[in-house]
Amino acid sequence: MMHLSEQEIQRRESLKQLTELGIESYPAAKYEITTCSSEILKEFPENEDKFKSVSIAGRIMSRRIMGAASFVELQDSEGRIQVYFRRDDLCPEEDKTLYNIVFKRHLDIGDIIGVKGFVFTTQMGEITVHVQEFTLLSKSLKPLPIVKEADDKTYDAFTDPEQRYRNRSLDLIVNPQVKKTFMDRSKLVASMRNYLNDKGYLEVETPILQPIYGGAAARPFKTHHNSLDMTLYMRIANELYLKRLIVGGFDGVFEFAKDFRNEGMDRFHNPEFTQMELYVAYKDYIWMMETVEEMVEKIAIDITGGTIVKVGEHDINFKRPWKRLTMFEAIQEYTGVDVSGMDEATLRDTAKKLNIETDDSMGKGKLIDEIFGETVEAKLIQPTFIMDYPVEMSPLAKKHRSVPGLVERFEAVVNGKEICNAYSELNDPIDQRKRFEDQLELGKRGDEEAMMLDEDFLKAIELGMPPTAGLGIGIDRLAMIMTNSHSIQDVLFFPQMKPEKKVAMATTSDFIDAGVNADWADVMPQLGILTIDELKAMNPNKLFNDLGGKRKKLKLDIAMPSLDDVKKWCE
Repeated sequence: MMHLSEQEIQRRESLKQLTELGIESYPAAKYEITTCSSEILKEFPENEDKFKSVSIAGRIMSRRIMGAASFVELQDSEGRIQVYFRRDDLCPEEDKTLYNIVFKRHLDIGDIIGVKGFVFTTQMGEITVHVQEFTLLSKSLKPLPIVKEADDKTYDAFTDPEQRYRNRSLDLIVNPQVKKTFMDRSKLVASMRNYLNDKGYLEVETPILQPIYGGAAARPFKTHHNSLDMTLYMRIANELYLKRLIVGGFDGVFEFAKDFRNEGMDRFHNPEFTQMELYVAYKDYIWMMETVEEMVEKIAIDITGGTIVKVGEHDINFKRPWKRLTMFEAIQEYTGVDVSGMDEATLRDTAKKLNIETDDSMGKGKLIDEIFGETVEAKLIQPTFIMDYPVEMSPLAKKHRSVPGLVERFEAVVNGKEICNAYSELNDPIDQRKRFEDQLELGKRGDEEAMMLDEDFLKAIELGMPPTAGLGIGIDRLAMIMTNSHSIQDVLFFPQMKPEKKVAMATTSDFIDAGVNADWADVMPQLGILTIDELKAMNPNKLFNDLGGKRKKLKLDIAMPSLDDVKKWCE
């Protein structure tokens, strides 16, 4: 059963009354818009002739009704502007229904209207649209939170992060500053795409549903295809497909990909995320480092106008060149321990001395990665390349050209978090098969993130893959930095959320069982009291006054309970 608040009931009654007056609350016809709030505020009064006749549309955010005239704050996609309603302009004849009934009684904050008129400046100096005609375009059935300001304090603002993420539409309406974050995210993607297109690389698409997942160390989401009667996985990365295109003869390919990893959630991780992967033939990881520096520096300039970006308390400078450290150098610099020659047992002991938890499924690569992650990563604030990883950590990267036991790989770390991962790609099919087999052994030990052996990919590179540089860069992480956002949920329109706990609504019988008079039990939901716990939490004096107000307002022909009765309800 749907329980409606008093305001929701009133709005539905207004909807009914509007229909009876012959007014369509959700008209189908196109509404012609000639300008927007920002254009008017920017260009008037220097260009008065342009705004002698305007048509704009937006949402009512506030109203000041003063008898025969009223002011409304209208919000469109560009901002807010004041509009002025005058009864005799809207209703020049004897019939004043449009103003007195439709506008004053049945329009609410949140309704979307179109207005036509001209622009002027009020005596208070505020640029305003004088309305000569208005049209209801959409009746709002749910009230908006009304933000109030008094004594330099803000009240009733819609600021709870969880509620904002769950109801992004409402968040964007009442917190219009949130739009800038997503507009800057869009600029980021456009800047990156333009950079790659200008280099002549081809944007492509690869499968999201894959018979074998690969390209990263992660747990997949698993599904079943009924017609083919086979298990499929949602991709954790698109690397293995993009490299097949390099085998096929493309010199450079990239994809903005939605990837899915069945892992934990926190302010840096969402199970569905976006990354851009790039593969360029005849290049190596040194070249890719220079490319990342150049591309991200350009993105910072395109979004912020410069290379320095404010992130929390830090000013992060993306100007080239960035600092470069090998992984072993970084661990030694921040812990004083040289792990480069350690075997698995010694690494496990070292982790224990550094108070880092491990488990038996971790091989050398995972242990080194854990030591780096726990002791170094969070301390790297300015853009830093961490290079030359142990071979055990990187089953898809080419062995280092001069240092045995390492691979040609780097990650860029900014503000304590990795934003990209890149290799000189492994193109030796025999070595690649051996690395996959090693991953299978780790899987047998309980490593749920170990890679599977992909025979189709091996067949492709057995045809011959040219030397290739590959890159995966996290769009969400980079957007967090470029927009100074604290959480990944702030840069995703619709982040994944835990199911909202539904409160079991009390029935009329439940209220009667709790001692409420039968006549008043049906009224409880209209007072916003939906559960017995909420009833017990009420102040009896306030509830008694609310009952009297509701009885008078709705002209209820039922007897008032005594204050003592109400106190018993709340015990």
